[in-house]
Amino acid sequence: MRITRKPLSRRTILRGVGTAMALPYLEAMMPSAHAADVAQRPKRLQVFYTPNGMTMPEYRPTGEGVDFTLPATLEPLAPHRDAITVITGLGHPQAAAMGDAPAGHGRSCPAFLTGAHARQTEGTDIRCGTSMDQVFAAHLGDATQIPSLELSMDQASMAGSCDINYSCAYTNGISWLTPTVPLPVTANPRAVFERLFGDGEVLDEKSRLARLRKQASILDYVMEDTARLSGKLGMADRHKLAEYLDATRAIEKRVQRAESSPPSPQAKAMKQPPGIPDDFAEHMKLMIDLQILAMQADITRVGTFMVGREISNRTYPEIGVPDSHHMLSHHGNNPDKMAKLAVINRYHMTFFAYMLQRMKDTKDGEGSLFDRTLVLRGSAFGDSNEHDYMDLPVVVSGGLVKGGRHIKVEHGTSMSNLLLAGLNLLDVPVTSFGDSTGPLRELTDA
Repeated sequence: MRITRKPLSRRTILRGVGTAMALPYLEAMMPSAHAADVAQRPKRLQVFYTPNGMTMPEYRPTGEGVDFTLPATLEPLAPHRDAITVITGLGHPQAAAMGDAPAGHGRSCPAFLTGAHARQTEGTDIRCGTSMDQVFAAHLGDATQIPSLELSMDQASMAGSCDINYSCAYTNGISWLTPTVPLPVTANPRAVFERLFGDGEVLDEKSRLARLRKQASILDYVMEDTARLSGKLGMADRHKLAEYLDATRAIEKRVQRAESSPPSPQAKAMKQPPGIPDDFAEHMKLMIDLQILAMQADITRVGTFMVGREISNRTYPEIGVPDSHHMLSHHGNNPDKMAKLAVINRYHMTFFAYMLQRMKDTKDGEGSLFDRTLVLRGSAFGDSNEHDYMDLPVVVSGGLVKGGRHIKVEHGTSMSNLLLAGLNLLDVPVTSFGDSTGPLRELTDA
């Protein structure tokens, strides 16, 4: 039976007092029942970044192609083995000194998504390149409410904890809107939630403060509009809408709980702002869930997530590592320090596995968010002790690429080739990016 009804607009939103909510992808947004095809759904990009490099012996797989074994650091990805492609041998030649003063983090971090050489400066005259995620965001134009979402577990540093001779702007984030405009990251879940569902541009200050005081749910404000829309939807869409609203309410409650919980002495010492959970794992999962929710509602299709800013000195006593992450990364081949760094690397990988699972579990039309998303996981260094920017630990996942492989490319192959191939998979018609010599065919060839 052919359905001739006028489809619901992808830009439909739920409105309430001083707020608005985007909708997830619904069958009612399809032109007809026969158009419920995967090609109707938008493509998305997610980047998951970990700082301070890796203990490569614990990371690098054995074997090539489909016949490979996951090492200790990658074991958390075992449930997703058929959906990941591990790539070794990629590097960033533009992270080399090229006559500049010695440094590592200040050049490698900005090169990660740009393939460009960062200008050596501690002043405001910073310069690098437009990052791959922002090329994709520009290609999408105004297709979504927010062009891109840049999240981090660390607040941006303006002084200290930055690489010598290089501005903190080079190590605070990985997204560059233009060669001279790095995009700021957000670490506070409350700030992210309000950006997605009502901030200063949508909700007037008086209403916003009143809502926070009452700890009221944003869903209460759009209840009338929700009831009106629900009556026009089919059973399957009503179920999807209910799931989405339940997820939104659950995340909001987690944000509110984090704000109302008394901070520990450690949190007070760090001067964490309201909204940031004291527990690292809780904070990580909350930020990932917010990123997933933003994609589910098609508020944005581009996201980057930094587990920590480069040169992060975070400690991890909860997993038995009270030492500074950055200090351990300069282990001097000390077996004890290398073992502790490997524990941190593996711990971070559990959250990447969590992100993949959440994407697989989140409905998008007849499939899941995972089906139409390109996911990149990486670091600016391989061997952190050597500041090795020519053998990067990269994992590619998502339904846009074939998984279950370990690809070894010629050592020194520019990661810009991978970024170019990723842009082509996302339908961006570019023939070059950064210092690329061509798209990485090993990624796209069957």
